[in-house]
Amino acid sequence: RDQECDMGQQAEGIVEETLPLGLYRVRLTTGEKTGEKIKASIGGSARQTTVRVIAGSRVLIEVSELDPTRGKIVSRLV
Repeated sequence: RDQECDMGQQAEGIVEETLPLGLYRVRLTTGEKTGEKIKASIGGSARQTTVRVIAGSRVLIEVSELDPTRGKIVSRLV
């Protein structure tokens, strides 16, 4: 299954807390849903390059079209 087909648009956010099972709660700071909180996991390319994500990190997220409360962390922003 091609995983790119169900991913929507990208948005920036700030990690608010680390959750169990490799999930993070992220508050969106750009895009249509500014201020909303979503659950996100680290995406494939970010996982391969060992991106360190802690609370307070600015991240770039791909928000899912099928479930807008979930997303993938694409990269950590400086």
